[in-house]
Amino acid sequence: MTTSTSAPAAGDRPWQHTALTAEQRTDLLLQAMTLEEKVAQLGSRWAGNDMADVEVPAEEAINVAPMQDVFAAGGSLSLEDASRHGLGHLTRVWGSVPVTVEEGTAELIRQHEVVLEGSRLGVPALVHEECLTGFTTYGATVYPTALAWGATFDPALVERMAAAIGRDMAAVGVHQGLSPVLDVVRDYRWGRVEETIGEDPYLVAMLGSAYVRGLQGAGVLATLKHFAGYSASRAARNHGPVSMGRRELLDIILPTFETAIATAGASSVMSSYSDIDGLPAGADPWLFTKLLRDEWGFTGTVVSDYWAVPFLATMHHVAADTDGAGVLALTAGTDVELPDTIGFGPGLVERVRSGELSEDLVDRAARRLLLQKVELGLLDPDWTPKGSVQQGDVDLDSSDNRAIARELAERSVVLLDAGSALPLLGEDRPALQRVAVVGPCSGDPKTFMGCYAFPNHVLPRYPDRGLGIDVQSAVDALRQELEGVELVHEQGCTVLGQDRSGIAAAVEAARGAELCIAYVGDLSGLFGHGSSGEGCDAEDLRLPGVQADLLAQLLDTGTPVVVVVVSGRPYALGDFADRLAGLVQAFIPGQEGGGAIAGVLSGRLVPGGKLPVQIPRHVGGQPGTYLQPALGSVESAGISGLDVVPLYPFGFGSSYTTFEVDDLRLSATEVPTDGEFTATVRLRNTGARAGDEVVQLYLHDLVAQVARPLKLLTGFARVSLEPSEAVEVTFRVHTDRTAYTGADLVRIVEPGDLEVLVGTSSADLPCRGTVRLTGDVRAVGHDRTMVTPVDLTPITGEASRAGGGA
Repeated sequence: MTTSTSAPAAGDRPWQHTALTAEQRTDLLLQAMTLEEKVAQLGSRWAGNDMADVEVPAEEAINVAPMQDVFAAGGSLSLEDASRHGLGHLTRVWGSVPVTVEEGTAELIRQHEVVLEGSRLGVPALVHEECLTGFTTYGATVYPTALAWGATFDPALVERMAAAIGRDMAAVGVHQGLSPVLDVVRDYRWGRVEETIGEDPYLVAMLGSAYVRGLQGAGVLATLKHFAGYSASRAARNHGPVSMGRRELLDIILPTFETAIATAGASSVMSSYSDIDGLPAGADPWLFTKLLRDEWGFTGTVVSDYWAVPFLATMHHVAADTDGAGVLALTAGTDVELPDTIGFGPGLVERVRSGELSEDLVDRAARRLLLQKVELGLLDPDWTPKGSVQQGDVDLDSSDNRAIARELAERSVVLLDAGSALPLLGEDRPALQRVAVVGPCSGDPKTFMGCYAFPNHVLPRYPDRGLGIDVQSAVDALRQELEGVELVHEQGCTVLGQDRSGIAAAVEAARGAELCIAYVGDLSGLFGHGSSGEGCDAEDLRLPGVQADLLAQLLDTGTPVVVVVVSGRPYALGDFADRLAGLVQAFIPGQEGGGAIAGVLSGRLVPGGKLPVQIPRHVGGQPGTYLQPALGSVESAGISGLDVVPLYPFGFGSSYTTFEVDDLRLSATEVPTDGEFTATVRLRNTGARAGDEVVQLYLHDLVAQVARPLKLLTGFARVSLEPSEAVEVTFRVHTDRTAYTGADLVRIVEPGDLEVLVGTSSADLPCRGTVRLTGDVRAVGHDRTMVTPVDLTPITGEASRAGGGA
């Protein structure tokens, strides 16, 4: 390919002609580029990663990415040098240090201008940021963690949240967000469980796809991560090797990504750090080219996780050096290296010039990124750095944002057991005079925020900057909720560590109160600086630190104890559950979490959250998700001494009202393997208060070619009902939804009997029927139906409330 090395006149840049298609403009630009300019588009620069201005001693500075300190100390190029042939991405201009909107805007414009000065053809860089629990920047709203989204079972609400996040990011010039996490939980000990949506692939797919639609609808590219298998690392160790067969990968791990691409049009995918059966994901052409591109038809970009390209040499040892790692990653299908250019640098140019690497591979990756830049408007003739950000005031923690964060938090709280004490207030409740509020999560608002929330992610380096936002602690929210009740607050202990010196004061407070409310759980952090979060994996599922000792001594006082678990993973509570006066689970509910939990405790809010992960009974015997074949389930009792029955099952959540699910009606008892059937049930609110129930549909393949889970979530609907109100819930199930990977690793729908199970959790399924699939075995691919639509029909009249139907 022949290119000119002189800069074309500003008016002679045909790729800026908006009358042409995006593909035509991309090809024109690619044709005008030198090899060095094309390779430069595959790289990035993290100008904020010098770690020079941290306000704590260097040895105490907490990395925000794996081995960040090592790479920062390596003397990376200046932005000017890194972009002298252009640049693909600018990394975390907003998310590296605490900056005001004005400061961040000025720095973003400065970096854009530097890149444009080095780009002969005037090609701007794309800007990416983290955004899992909100825009990860100083002063931005912190929403609940993804595990809390899962507890809502509410895709529409997650989409609204993502749209709000996207609007804020777009307003300050961000083009790509590095979310959502679509890893399916396989082991609760893994530190990043809080970042996942749950342990069921359909739940993760539905809420993850909703996030993608919301973010991209606001003009920000979504990035699916971590592709693939990352959550199944051996012993739940971060970056650990993954021992997984191809069938588990195809049936449990990959459908979440495939669904978000097929139904939401996700624009980017991020590689996983881990190897699967010895082959690192980033070096696997089957994963990133044959499957993702050829079979799924994905046309967006693949970006590396931070330093995953050089890790192929330094950590996996499948390449001799970082240049060789770059060749492996590019050949496999990675398009852009993040967060800095190491493997996709001059070494690629040298390999192409020497004939060791085809320039077609460079063109392939550059074309994909340049197409996104065209589609984002970065190559329009009127694009300027100053024009890329919204003029005027930008409020990153607006009242609208907080309202969404509050609604998410309220809908995510899971009532596990009302016990004898909940709700605290009500006409039939004795008036409370004195309540002890204890526990490490009772007074620290940081326990409400995940590891990718800016206050926990970056601000530990800047201890004098506060949180950047207003966050009410649990005890302050409860004090506001329980007006007129005397609250006595004692921390008791910290989340981590072995200091028991505060337990005695907490016990004394409990003895002197009518009721004790203990907030226990996690403080999210990074790489060992927290009990939950990236690099904060757990040896077992006992509460961190000495919190179990605190609970045991509180229970020994004889004062009724309500426990609120604020955590990023489920903890084993079997030793305490039958002694508690109430039990609530909140999966790191964000900056509005204090009020949400207090509202559930008081009874102002009727809880409707459901468990996206099971609550274990015992601290060991992991992993233990509900997706088990017969020999991994309760049916194997007597074969092993390990008890696999959870304390609370997947999909469970109690309420202050009651519901009844009955009257299952199947549209057919026999359907062809390429057909569809409906399953309809009646849901009634039989209690005295308005509330929400999540109706859940599971399928059980009675006989299959391979051992399969005894039940698999296939559809769900969160329904709000007034007292005595009823509704028909109809699931439209295409037989594609029964597909699985057969003995020959081909995804099939096969004839045979299916058990249809409908209820309110994976263990409470009162409605059961059987559908027989008839005809030939049918192979299905990426064009299969991946979603189970749900229709709600209000029921009116006494006859329908009394039972109608067959």
